[in-house]
Amino acid sequence: MEMKSVTRSLRILEAVAQHQPVTVGELTKLFGLPKSTVQRTLVTLAEAGWLRANRRDTTRWEIGARVLAVRPAALQGSSLLTAAHEPMVRLRDALNETIHLSVPDALQCMVVVDRVDCDHPVRTFHTIGDTSPLHATAVGRAVLAHLPKQDVEELIAQGLERFTDTTPADPDELRAELDRIRTDGYAVNRNQYRPGVCAIAAPVLDEDGAPLASVGVSMPDSRFDAERLPEWSRMVTETAAEITGRRRD
Repeated sequence: MEMKSVTRSLRILEAVAQHQPVTVGELTKLFGLPKSTVQRTLVTLAEAGWLRANRRDTTRWEIGARVLAVRPAALQGSSLLTAAHEPMVRLRDALNETIHLSVPDALQCMVVVDRVDCDHPVRTFHTIGDTSPLHATAVGRAVLAHLPKQDVEELIAQGLERFTDTTPADPDELRAELDRIRTDGYAVNRNQYRPGVCAIAAPVLDEDGAPLASVGVSMPDSRFDAERLPEWSRMVTETAAEITGRRRD
């Protein structure tokens, strides 16, 4: 019976991943199980971090942070991480700020998969597996700018949550910023997701120009110098381009 329960939990987890955000009723119809059984399984998976209630509609369920954190571990040794690590170390040595690599989880979020720390006593910190929204972060917008227009409009239709006073939560503001990123090659986040945290990021692209990941440098706002933005953005975009090239070699 216990193995049957595990199998059922895995099937429900897969169904949530496929249909998220999904209600208990929808899952009940899908599996033909009692509503109480499905609800109990969802709560158990949520307590373990595999699922979570949707922010806007708590009657709907979606994939949780633990599932997203498994993928970075699976990526260890992948061509992306292998290609990215040395350029990230060199960028860290040049700037002495935290460097991180993030990959998109569809339109749900960005997931940190690698990090190189600086030696400042006060620095930004990104745990492997940390997630962040695409529209509110530099790593997210660097990816979003290179996604098809229909994906951007789908994200906008889902609603743009405001995290700080400067979050680009207005659709037209976001579209304009994505146009600039496509032109300039990099994204900037100054206190738009977390107050006091700034970042510059550029996309890592595949052979067809689709975004695989973003490499970013992050720092406390107290060390962000707007006059150095041209220099910093050039170094970040060159690092992203090197990672892209190393993957293709």
